[in-house]
Amino acid sequence: MPYRILVIEDNHDIARLVEMHLQDLSYQVDLAVDGRTGLDRAIQGKYDLIILDIMLPGIDGLEICRQLRGTANHTPVLMLTARITELDRVLGLELGADDYLTKPFSIMELLARVKAIIRRAGLAKQPAPDNTADTININGLLIDPARRAVNVDNAPVELTAREFDLLLYFASHPGQVFSRQQLLNNVWGYGHDGYEHTVNSHINRLRKKIEQDPADPRYILTVWGVGYKFVEPRQTNV
Repeated sequence: MPYRILVIEDNHDIARLVEMHLQDLSYQVDLAVDGRTGLDRAIQGKYDLIILDIMLPGIDGLEICRQLRGTANHTPVLMLTARITELDRVLGLELGADDYLTKPFSIMELLARVKAIIRRAGLAKQPAPDNTADTININGLLIDPARRAVNVDNAPVELTAREFDLLLYFASHPGQVFSRQQLLNNVWGYGHDGYEHTVNSHINRLRKKIEQDPADPRYILTVWGVGYKFVEPRQTNV
């Protein structure tokens, strides 16, 4: 079965160009040119990825993302934005978008992002092999890779696919310091200067979900001037 991608973009030229290049990679592509149609198709259809413009007639992309995540729809979202400020990009990530591109963008970069997201989403759907089925339990944080489930102090935590991948990567390397660029390469599947804010936003969201006090984290620690690391077992907060 070919992967299915929904493109929600009101600029017909951009939508057709993206559709053509995705079809060249053998993806099945559906188009929507307004927010309401796009939201309806995203809810009703089963897609492997949604490419979502922010500025849309009817319902904007931020609201679409908010409503999808509010209904527990975790289809990966690649958000497109033409706005200059970072506010919309940050809001999109905070609402649950997996990644973003700023217009004008390179088709080659778009395709690289799409392939990376599709690849990671496909891996997430595969049953975990026996040698990775062991749970990780660090200081009250329990991660079950086979079930892709997380508990903190015996309470379940709902994470998006990308948040889970990021947390699992951290927890699999306790005490190791990673730069934002390394996390982009290893968790997102690509590296690109200027997109480190994607990492920051996902870490902020993770902290809100797993930390008792996100301002004083006990799991994901900041290493100033370098990046982030995951706490080692029984290590006190720093």
